[in-house]
Amino acid sequence: MTLSNIKYNYVTLPNGETIAYQEREGGEKKVLLIHGNMISSKHWDLVIEQMDPSYKIYAVDMRGFGQSSYHNRIQSIKDFSDDIKGVVDAIGLKDFAIIGWSTGGSVSMQFVADYPGYCSKLVLLESTSTRGVPFYGTREDGQPDFENRYTTFEQIKNDKDKILPTQRAYDTKDHAFLKAVWNAVIYTKIQPSEDKYEEYVNDMLTQRNLAEVYHALNTFNISEKHNGLLEGNGLVKNITIPVLVLRGDRDYVIPEQMAEEIVEDIGKNARFVELEDCGHSPLIDDLDQMLQVISEFLEE
Repeated sequence: MTLSNIKYNYVTLPNGETIAYQEREGGEKKVLLIHGNMISSKHWDLVIEQMDPSYKIYAVDMRGFGQSSYHNRIQSIKDFSDDIKGVVDAIGLKDFAIIGWSTGGSVSMQFVADYPGYCSKLVLLESTSTRGVPFYGTREDGQPDFENRYTTFEQIKNDKDKILPTQRAYDTKDHAFLKAVWNAVIYTKIQPSEDKYEEYVNDMLTQRNLAEVYHALNTFNISEKHNGLLEGNGLVKNITIPVLVLRGDRDYVIPEQMAEEIVEDIGKNARFVELEDCGHSPLIDDLDQMLQVISEFLEE
């Protein structure tokens, strides 16, 4: 699939946000790609280019990322999910599969739970948990302070060890800092080509909601369990479609426990597959393996 077959479109929602999405022509089978934190649909480029041409692909830039606007501050994962609902309604998209990557997994689960009848199959790629992602303060020795889980947006926004340095790198366009972080936790074995890596870092710099996303993940819980901060709302029981949970065996961002929580909370509709020798970005580590596993699931 050539880049000439891929184009950006824009939808202006009733809330005033303009959401950008990429569209790749294909066959009758439709797939919606939802990206994670610190990236936009740009980071799906290899999937958009190389996924079988029988699939018609849509890849959205969530509010505050990429080419989408950010007029209203995000307060929850549901805000992202409701934006997705506005986009699919505007373009008349139904009966599609979703692939949600990392934070995009939480957004995908929220969407499927809130809006049954739209999505036919769900792929959770290196996904954050049904019970959210706890955000802890940092001890003097640099380790997480598990006795100090943040509870408010202001605490996260002013976190001096993770949020403020990353936001400073965004503000000063510090490519070296961002690459160092990604090399330490994401591209731990294989890195993108030099040109593509520069494109990816420039894409990271488009994010305007860093602290808000971490707060939304910290307070996300659609399970039927207490996650240490708040009781779950139980919406996970509305996820009744087939779900494929994928996690690389070298993922340093998403611990194994989170994949286990997803499978436990969704229950019999969820299936777990471990991606061999992959980290948080199987798209770079082993795209062929990832696409093969996803395609087999979507074709069932």
